[in-house]
Amino acid sequence: MDIDKYKNNPKTAYLAEEFQRLQKEEEHVLDMGKERELKELTNVELKSIREQKEGVAKEIEKITKTQEEEEKFPNELILEVRAGAGGDEASLFAQDLAQMYEKYAEANTWQFRAVNKSENAVGGYKEASYEIKGKDSYKKLRYETGVHRIQRIPTTEKSGRVHTSTASVAILPIRKKSTIEIDPADIDMEFSRSGGAGGQNVNKVETAVRLVHKPTGIDVRSTSERSQLKNREKAMQILQAKLEVIKMEKEAKKLSSERKDQIGTGDRSEKIRTYNVLQDRVTDHRIKKSWHNIDGIFAGNIDDILNSFEENIA
Repeated sequence: MDIDKYKNNPKTAYLAEEFQRLQKEEEHVLDMGKERELKELTNVELKSIREQKEGVAKEIEKITKTQEEEEKFPNELILEVRAGAGGDEASLFAQDLAQMYEKYAEANTWQFRAVNKSENAVGGYKEASYEIKGKDSYKKLRYETGVHRIQRIPTTEKSGRVHTSTASVAILPIRKKSTIEIDPADIDMEFSRSGGAGGQNVNKVETAVRLVHKPTGIDVRSTSERSQLKNREKAMQILQAKLEVIKMEKEAKKLSSERKDQIGTGDRSEKIRTYNVLQDRVTDHRIKKSWHNIDGIFAGNIDDILNSFEENIA
């Protein structure tokens, strides 16, 4: 066992020290056991020490496995929803999707908080980003990335013609240990006043932060925090997550074409799902499966869809 490794981990440090203490005690008892008259006594003590060591080792292994699982599937993510083709109707669909995920988060007792929202004249979302925190949040939502499509008659459509609109969804895991290092020289930073709710202070002080990553052109905004520093930290966290996802997408594309055909590339440009309101049907194109009760699905009842996809790629 690599004791130094576990001593440097705050969650296992105390157990590593206890394991080390037991090791020294074991060595001491072994030395005592060299004396014939103490051998029987030390055998009993050695058995007890070794049982304690085994217990501590198992506890260290359990904590380490939990940490590895959390690193692979962190319990924190950024959800981005962006209107695509379809004008105002696309922005209203983006809003519908955001509310669907919010209701799903509520059902799972996850925290769901807006980071930035850009609305248009009809009240829809041109783009919006949210922070979601909760157990298994990324594990459950990680395959939602892609283009979602809706087919319905808009309320403003007098002729009853069906419109097709799109919105893209991106799921960005927030990892405790980022593998991406960003050169400060690669970032343009802007500050502005935050709009919307939050009291008078929000509109008087330039707390909103916009970061532009010059090498990739990625644009990140954070407006929800009350201080410029916190918005800057949040924006940087999102930028790191975006760059990590780009790295992951590149790696995913290196997989065999057979696997791509089965589950898709995980790319944000891939059309993954259609919501057909007139036919009360939602279809996931990656697994060629459909569900009914579209109102219930928009109300956050998406477990069947998520679970079916998980089962099909297992």
